[in-house]
Amino acid sequence: MPEKQGVSPADNRLASAARRQLAVYAASVVAGLALLMYILSWAASLTSSGVVTGAAVDVRNNEITTYLSSEPPQMNTMMSADSVSGTVIGHVMEGLLRYDENSELAPGLAERWSRDGDTMTFHLREEARWSNGDPITAHDFEFAWKTAVDPSTASRYAFILYAIENAEAINNGDLPVEAMGVEALDDRILRVTLEQPIAYFDRLVAFQTFYPVQEAFYRQTGGRYGADADEMLYSGPYRVTSWVHGASMRLERNPHYWDQDRASIDAINVSYMTSDGNTLLNLFRDEQIVMTNVGSQVLEQAMLEGWEIHRFMDGTVFYIDFNHRPGRVTANLNLRKALHLAQDSGELVNRVIRSPGYLPGESLFPVWLQGLDGYFRDEYPAPVYPRDAERAREHLRRAMQEEGWEQPPRLVMLSGDSPVARTQAEYYQEVFRSVLGVEVVIDEQTFQQRLEKMNSGEFDMVLAGWGPDYNDPLTFADLYASWNQSNYGRFENDELDALVRVAQNSLDQRERMEAFAGIQRILHEEVAHIVNYERGLLYVTHPQVCGIIRRVFGAEADYSYARISEDGCQNMEMED
Repeated sequence: MPEKQGVSPADNRLASAARRQLAVYAASVVAGLALLMYILSWAASLTSSGVVTGAAVDVRNNEITTYLSSEPPQMNTMMSADSVSGTVIGHVMEGLLRYDENSELAPGLAERWSRDGDTMTFHLREEARWSNGDPITAHDFEFAWKTAVDPSTASRYAFILYAIENAEAINNGDLPVEAMGVEALDDRILRVTLEQPIAYFDRLVAFQTFYPVQEAFYRQTGGRYGADADEMLYSGPYRVTSWVHGASMRLERNPHYWDQDRASIDAINVSYMTSDGNTLLNLFRDEQIVMTNVGSQVLEQAMLEGWEIHRFMDGTVFYIDFNHRPGRVTANLNLRKALHLAQDSGELVNRVIRSPGYLPGESLFPVWLQGLDGYFRDEYPAPVYPRDAERAREHLRRAMQEEGWEQPPRLVMLSGDSPVARTQAEYYQEVFRSVLGVEVVIDEQTFQQRLEKMNSGEFDMVLAGWGPDYNDPLTFADLYASWNQSNYGRFENDELDALVRVAQNSLDQRERMEAFAGIQRILHEEVAHIVNYERGLLYVTHPQVCGIIRRVFGAEADYSYARISEDGCQNMEMED
């Protein structure tokens, strides 16, 4: 989940896709948005007229200060399933492969690898070391992967290892962990046997569930691995040296990391954990943090400050997920159809969120995904269900007849506590009330509490989002597979499961794309969810901190290639 003060090649592709899609909507965008874009382009042309140093940048000690939107819920890489933890993990951990400064796959702890049919062999670097100086070995990968698929671990991301021989059967409790097709031949050679040859396994191993864990240290923590700064070993360019839960973290350069030329900044201070846009804008203005996103609520203030505003499509799709469990009112298809036809994602984006870069939602498969010869959504357009209030009310009547309801059901919508989530929840609350007479109670929770309620199924609807884990449409396509633990609403469809298997196992790209198209169709026909928008972010960075990367894959905000320039980044670029 991935510009050096600009845009990386991967982000260029996303921005290109976004511009192409925005053109489609341009005719219907209100005049006010056009004016806003004009002002935005004017603001982006401004540059800072001097360099001021505050707490955000400590030039003398070569440190920076930033923030996280919340407390990281899970730093154990075998268990982690959220983007906030992923941002920290992306700085302090590394796997066999990594993403470089151009957001391209590159060698990580493995210096080389090869494929022979259904077998892949990875050769680890001799200089690979843990943060305590111990060698990182192939045994550390074998232990981590086997532990992740062990059903007793209950990892929500065990499914991502299913490409490995017997991993799924082990996770289902049908085979012992020892049967998994991963083996350390010696300290530096890892052999992986796949269920069958697949074309994307190298992209998978850059994801955090595939990171190593040292067994001896893991056992020593007594079940608290990753719970505190000193209860985790680090394989990446930084290590966590301080963690005040709910308040702050400090990341310092890892002296044993194999690529000492990668990280330039000596320490990253995470001094704030908040998602409040006004608070973050004030912190940035007061020189307390080096970067912040700029939402629609504070965009005008940011422009008045004359800051250079960057734009980034982060690849994430946001949607209303339904609870499909038996006994839940939202298990009724006609009710879901009624809710879908009552709303309009274009209205949500253009009149409610009103932030440049957001795209109205049409499909779980975002516009930037590649198909056979171009973009997947160009080759396989998503079915379109425009708002139709009368049809929506008819589907509600059918649902009430089927369920014997005398009046429309009362629904609970689980929501985050960010300003955008709050605005979005209130929009849907009003739309469903005014169009259908359906009362929606908003259950607003912190990030971690929302995740816990999603895990336990305590919702009728939940405002959720999914960002890509690796660069293949399968990262979206298997989200609603019956075995995927991130399928929080427990949607089940045998045809969809079969198509996911095709996409997982086929080496024929056309066959895979046809499978993805079939999955897209089923999700629409069954109204598995209501797609809201694809997120585009506006953000500002400190003029002395150069090389901050916003990623689609990996740590969403990556400081590991950043550097401090006393004279400002423009002067540094001129010198380069």
